[in-house]
Amino acid sequence: MNFSRAAALAAAFCVLLTAGCAAHDRAPAHSAAADAPGARRSATGAPDSSTGTPPPRARTPRPDARPSPSDRHTPPRTPSTPRNPGAPKGTAHAPKPATARAVRALADGDAPGAAALTTRDGRAYASRFTAAGVADLRTDRPITPADHFRAGSLTKTFIATVVLQLTAEHRLSLDDTVGGLLPDLAPGRTDPRAVTVRELLDHTSGLYNYTADPELSRELHGAGFTAHRYDTYTSEELLLTALAHPAENAPGTRYAYSNTNYLVLGQIIEAVTGHSYAEEAGRRIIAPLGLSGTSFPGTDPRLPRPYGRGYSQVGEERVDSTTLDPSRAGAAGELVTTLGDLNRFFAALLGGRLLPPRQLAQMQDEKDTNGVYGLGLYGTRLSCGVTVWGHDGDINGSYAQTAATEDGRHVLTLRLNTDQPDAHRRIHALLTAEFCPGAPEAPESPGA
Repeated sequence: MNFSRAAALAAAFCVLLTAGCAAHDRAPAHSAAADAPGARRSATGAPDSSTGTPPPRARTPRPDARPSPSDRHTPPRTPSTPRNPGAPKGTAHAPKPATARAVRALADGDAPGAAALTTRDGRAYASRFTAAGVADLRTDRPITPADHFRAGSLTKTFIATVVLQLTAEHRLSLDDTVGGLLPDLAPGRTDPRAVTVRELLDHTSGLYNYTADPELSRELHGAGFTAHRYDTYTSEELLLTALAHPAENAPGTRYAYSNTNYLVLGQIIEAVTGHSYAEEAGRRIIAPLGLSGTSFPGTDPRLPRPYGRGYSQVGEERVDSTTLDPSRAGAAGELVTTLGDLNRFFAALLGGRLLPPRQLAQMQDEKDTNGVYGLGLYGTRLSCGVTVWGHDGDINGSYAQTAATEDGRHVLTLRLNTDQPDAHRRIHALLTAEFCPGAPEAPESPGA
């Protein structure tokens, strides 16, 4: 046998062996695509105390509850989804040293773990990933770029994109009123009927933030979280809670961030299209961009694999808050996603692939809020003069933020596996380290 033929046979054997290993590694895992008493129902069982995982019994709707169409969209978990959706494909390059140091500083603070993924020019193969701390305090496993997590209010940018697409299609106007679009929405102490779509998008509606309601807040974040984490809420019930409070201000007169605004926008999307906001976002954004790690879970409390744990501080105790019924957030914050998917979404959005130029300019127009917030998007001005555009999100056990250059060619998404972190200065230092040429080194100090 000559050497060339032996070499060819050996190469063929290696190819077959590698293909077999790769096929094994690609084995699919599951993925997820109220002031009135008694307005919310609890799950039929309690989670396992050691894992925080809900019992496998069925959740049946309460007979007197009237779930809204936008709350009836829990997607099936399809085993055909790739094992690591959202992971950067190809070679992951080392991060900038200053960026890596800034991420370590975040993990030295309130969060057990922190991670960031940077993408340039839409090239996933050239993504730069860095992580510090752990994804799971029990196993000490690190955070990976493929991990799924709750995105909180980053959901709002998806919802705003759908609304602005509808305006571009002349099916909706920014000057349309809530009363005209949702004639059956009954007023409470606040009458929302004169509020416009624009005022919902930029948080100048004056509608009370339902998550600030004292009773509901105790269930969502406070001492009642453990007992109520699997409660299901409908958008109608949450709106009743908000409208039972006086308005914060007259519509259009002042910026006041309110999750209630995006609950209403979710209902408007359904009224205009006949489909839930989750279906419209899936059809218009998630599917076209191939965001295989992104979903609107509806009432499903689980995260798709792979995932780490999420942690919340409740009083003096750190609680595992990984599993919860995300209907508490709805169109204001229920999204589940990955670092890579968020980078792809914001690159496409700011790169003009999802909105015409006029609507994208409207999204970045912050004049009505004195430079604080656009239409589902806001700018962050860095000390070097660069402005990055994006959004952040905060929900039990998870904080995330995406920032990108105005053209979407340089995108960073960071995440922490805790909520309400006291880390504004450290996050700003991370953005400065990544986006400012010649930025000073990020400090290792855990100081905020």
